[in-house]
Amino acid sequence: MSELINNREVDVPEQGRRQAMLKEIIKELHAGKSVEEVKARFAEAVGDVTVEEISAMEHSLMTEEGIPVAEVQRLCSVHTAIFKGSIEQIHRSSKAEEQPGHPVHTFKQENREVELLVNFRLELHAGKFATNDSEEIIFKLLEDLSLLLDLDKHYSRKENLLFPYLERYGIYGPTKVMWGVDDNIRSMIKEAKAALSSYTGNREEIGSMLTLIIQEVNEMVYKEENILLPMALDKLTEDEWVKIARESDEIGFCLTSPVEEWIPERAPEPEGAVVEETEEGLSPQGFIRFETGLLSLHQLETVLNHLPVDLTFIDENDVVRYFSHGKERIFARTKAVIGRTVQNCHPPQSMHVVDKLLQDFKAGRKDAEDFWIAMKDKFIYIRYFAVRDAEGTYMGTLEFTQNIAPIRALEGQKRILSE
Repeated sequence: MSELINNREVDVPEQGRRQAMLKEIIKELHAGKSVEEVKARFAEAVGDVTVEEISAMEHSLMTEEGIPVAEVQRLCSVHTAIFKGSIEQIHRSSKAEEQPGHPVHTFKQENREVELLVNFRLELHAGKFATNDSEEIIFKLLEDLSLLLDLDKHYSRKENLLFPYLERYGIYGPTKVMWGVDDNIRSMIKEAKAALSSYTGNREEIGSMLTLIIQEVNEMVYKEENILLPMALDKLTEDEWVKIARESDEIGFCLTSPVEEWIPERAPEPEGAVVEETEEGLSPQGFIRFETGLLSLHQLETVLNHLPVDLTFIDENDVVRYFSHGKERIFARTKAVIGRTVQNCHPPQSMHVVDKLLQDFKAGRKDAEDFWIAMKDKFIYIRYFAVRDAEGTYMGTLEFTQNIAPIRALEGQKRILSE
């Protein structure tokens, strides 16, 4: 019924007032007021603010107030410092990638710090260096460039954690090009540091190097946030983002670090599913009685893990409840997937296929669906079964995945034991 209630119209006057106040605050910053002074006024007068409002405000500053794009970009980091609390509070209840700890959120937070470094400190000191090549200015430039070398961690996480996932989806070109530009930026920073460390009076040459570094770093920020990260969000599953987030610590972070661990929302376990835990994990005393026998929990889990197939079960609410973890799983799974909806475990571009399949199972139009794909030396047979009880009620879906390449290669017959 929400489409029948136009809440936006009701909020228009209030939004206009907030926009006007936000513009005034930014103009005060532009006029030289301190961040702390403006921040206090902002908190008192405006309260929470959305990203959309900030975006609209910046657009207005450029188109209506005539503030140059470069100047708005210089103010970007100050905006972030002022609006940080309000933004994060709102983001927590919105998209996953806007929540602290999500790799995309971390990449963008780092970019804000990088922008602050290159567009304020480095640009300021480079400007002074153009007319004053004193030891003090040279020392400050060396300090700025040393801090900027922290970009290596940002770029390394991008190259070693994010790019491999994109390449799994067949995206090779943009990653290779960007990796090359990353390397150029690294080299330029090191060369500028070396030139300043053994300064011989070549002021113009070093000035040109610093200008190019600022330009290339800013362009990379733009490419990441307008091309790379949107493309990655379109391809990667939530489970893959979880893996990237958990492996990021090993490489480290640039100029800032996540304030908390990103933990995607999980569906609660079914009622009555509480299991006694020991140091080894599940209770070894648990037994399950079937119509055709009795197995301990340990026996059952071991048997399932010995099957030469991958099993995954999602319940009637599309929540992943179980997967087998044999020695040679075809498609990697982590325990982080348990309790998440299956829609979050597939690439966005294949979501419609998953939804259509589940709709057909739930409606009783289908009981099974098969797919088969070639992958390197494997031939993967993927089967989906609608699981129904004796009354025909849909209980969930079982995914059954097997590498059948060895089976397809069989010829003749075998009637004796192998040696």
